[in-house]
Amino acid sequence: MQSLTVTIIGSGYVGLTTGVCLAELGHTVICSDNDESKVRLLASGGCPIYEPGLPELMRKNAQRLSYTADIADAVRRADIIFVAVGTPSTPSGAPDMSYVERVARTIALAMNSYKLVVEKSTVPVQTAEWMKRTIARYDKAGTPFDVASNPEFLREGTAVQDFLKPDRIVLGVESDRARDLLLRLYAPIDAPKVVVDIKSAELIKHASNSFLAMKISFINAVATICELTGADIDEVVQGMGYDRRIGKDFLRAGVGYGGSCFPKDVDAFIWLAGTLNYDFALLKSVRDINREQRDRFFKKIEDALWVLKGKTVAVLGIAFKANTDDIREAPALDIMRRLLDAGACVRAYDPQAMDHARAQIPQAEYCASPYEAMQGADCAVIMTEWEEIRSLDLDRAVRALAHPIVVDGRNLFDPAEMKRRGFDYRSIGRGHAR
Repeated sequence: MQSLTVTIIGSGYVGLTTGVCLAELGHTVICSDNDESKVRLLASGGCPIYEPGLPELMRKNAQRLSYTADIADAVRRADIIFVAVGTPSTPSGAPDMSYVERVARTIALAMNSYKLVVEKSTVPVQTAEWMKRTIARYDKAGTPFDVASNPEFLREGTAVQDFLKPDRIVLGVESDRARDLLLRLYAPIDAPKVVVDIKSAELIKHASNSFLAMKISFINAVATICELTGADIDEVVQGMGYDRRIGKDFLRAGVGYGGSCFPKDVDAFIWLAGTLNYDFALLKSVRDINREQRDRFFKKIEDALWVLKGKTVAVLGIAFKANTDDIREAPALDIMRRLLDAGACVRAYDPQAMDHARAQIPQAEYCASPYEAMQGADCAVIMTEWEEIRSLDLDRAVRALAHPIVVDGRNLFDPAEMKRRGFDYRSIGRGHAR
């Protein structure tokens, strides 16, 4: 396979993982970013995010990877340009497309030969049309180019594996040249290549994430029914999961979804539907249930402690999920703020996310271990399914707590076992065992 030169614009979770994994496939990759401190860290061999396996691949492929803050130069050197900049939500739910638009202008002014520009960021349908229009408007020299869509389906914590061994690769193209370049780029990966039109590719990403968010909200709604009737959500999921049409994935009751993708993508899909005069009521309910789940979980803490003022609560896990340091839209942040507002003292622990959390919630105390966080606390609250938390020494935990109360937002432990060890254990959707 003849290698290609690929420029990645935006070296965050998606962009950096994409660039490093493309280097692993044998391509020459230039990771560019306007954050010069991040570029310096990358160039020195550092990794600005916690993602298992990524630093090792960076070291392995150092000869094929380079890093720069000169985006225009990176554009000129590339065969293919991936746009992986942020598209944060605005108050209306619409994504902020200013970063994408700015990159499109930069590409147009820097192009010196044919370029394939690929949107990798999660963007609303019709974004490629706007990118194409913007590049053509600022490309005074008439340099040929194509725009394509190649949505990412990377899960933080397993992103390297997801990239190199994906369920599918979606390629939204409108020319044979763009299709052939992307097929050549991904030739080493043995996975279905789904070649579709660009608008369909853009919709596939939003529809996929929104569907998964819907499964989470659905099972959390069922968990509420379980609590009200005395049923057990684990047993309900077991019975549902054997149906091949349903499966068990994303049917884990908990405190709700967070992170950089599901909340933003659900909001954006609702917003997009509204611009088309379609009321996406189903997705609005998905969003509402997710918000209400945090309310229900906080009520569990209140029910366990009665008065929160003056109480000490150990929060175990801050990242929105295990194996990442990402705290964007993390349910733990919401719960921590509510506890502090109620007058409680919060002592928190997370294996990777505490520096990020400290910057946002400096009032909390951050501890070196889960046992330090629990020492003398009135209650422990489990917010993230880290293996370190799942494998707690329960005898040590019950001795550390002033009162052996555990409110589990991830259903990590067996209620009967917790009761046997002396805990007042409260989880989600297990009506007969609170």
